[in-house]
Amino acid sequence: MGKPMQLTEKIHLIDGHDLGMEERTGSYVLMEDDITLIETSASPSVPHILAGLKDLGLAPSDIKYIIVTHIHLDHSGGAGLLLTYCPNAKIVVHPKGQRHLANPSRLITSAKAVYREKFEALFDPILPVPEENILVKADGETLQISEDCVLTFHDSPGHANHHFSIFHPGVKGLFSGDTIGIYYPQLARRGIELYIPSTSPNQFDPDKMLYSIETFEQLKAERLFFGHFGMSEHPEEAYSQVKYWLEVFCSTAETAFSEGSDFEERTNLAAQKLYGRVKNQLLENGLNDNDPIFELLSLDLQISSMGLIDYLTRKK
Repeated sequence: MGKPMQLTEKIHLIDGHDLGMEERTGSYVLMEDDITLIETSASPSVPHILAGLKDLGLAPSDIKYIIVTHIHLDHSGGAGLLLTYCPNAKIVVHPKGQRHLANPSRLITSAKAVYREKFEALFDPILPVPEENILVKADGETLQISEDCVLTFHDSPGHANHHFSIFHPGVKGLFSGDTIGIYYPQLARRGIELYIPSTSPNQFDPDKMLYSIETFEQLKAERLFFGHFGMSEHPEEAYSQVKYWLEVFCSTAETAFSEGSDFEERTNLAAQKLYGRVKNQLLENGLNDNDPIFELLSLDLQISSMGLIDYLTRKK
């Protein structure tokens, strides 16, 4: 297991190794008076989180708040399990996510429908969070985690309706979850910045996503902390790229929708077209055809294509 990464003086990132992959999802540790975690990933990531806390000299009992940006399982699936190790913690969630943490049965059913025989290895167990351990934060509400650190929660639909993002004034940073999509630090280390939307099913809405990005722009953040994965200090570049790719994603999905005859065929067509488009851009930037990033990109674009076709199916 890799050591936690120090991003700022008081913020560290623990790699959750979601789906067994490095740098896919992580948990941010805010080393304030009230030790706070942002994101849990799925339950198989919990041992990585516990090991990371130990490396930072923290005990699970030190954790006061565990914030989940939304209740998709790769962000909050491990919340119930992690809570069994963190007796003093409250789970902080969007108002529309509260009931799914308390009773995750619908999350489990929908995840099993998508992942089928892989479900247990990827997500099991998904434990309910007791009501008394849930703290709901609505748009504009705050959470004080030290004398000089007050987090503000911003409703940020587009990726999901049960999504908020968190502004940290001390670092002028925004924990954006999936609303501003996916960042690839593997590429950034080689001088290539890539930010693409995360349009997974089943509440993706491009108009809401654009509205949320406009809200973020007004916050004048200087850092973005992504659910997938890591910190970028170029917010304007991220907003610009995600807006560009969002238009490409939607127009490509429209074409795939008209060419395909059912959901699966349309999804695969959209994924193939988008993968080709993104891959060509990266090859033009000097990447080799067999670079390992393409495996991760293929997975992300397949999931996003499902959400795009689901959106068009609902719309039409």
